[in-house]
Amino acid sequence: MNKRQIHARLIEQGLTFRQFALTKGYDPRTVTQTVARWAGSQTMPNGRIAFSIMRDLSQQIGVELIPGLLAHPFAKAS
Repeated sequence: MNKRQIHARLIEQGLTFRQFALTKGYDPRTVTQTVARWAGSQTMPNGRIAFSIMRDLSQQIGVELIPGLLAHPFAKAS
């Protein structure tokens, strides 16, 4: 999924990137930058925060944004 598709899925749930970020305790700018960088990627994010953001977004919208993300051992932590 690309950034616009993710944004559309959040809007369907009545959320924006900013609202999602504040609800989950992330900085809104970090969420938008992370989505811009990693949406549509086939590789896992390197950083813990980026990984957590993509994991939480995947769970929120019900779609695995990066193949293997939710099956990764770190996805089950926290």
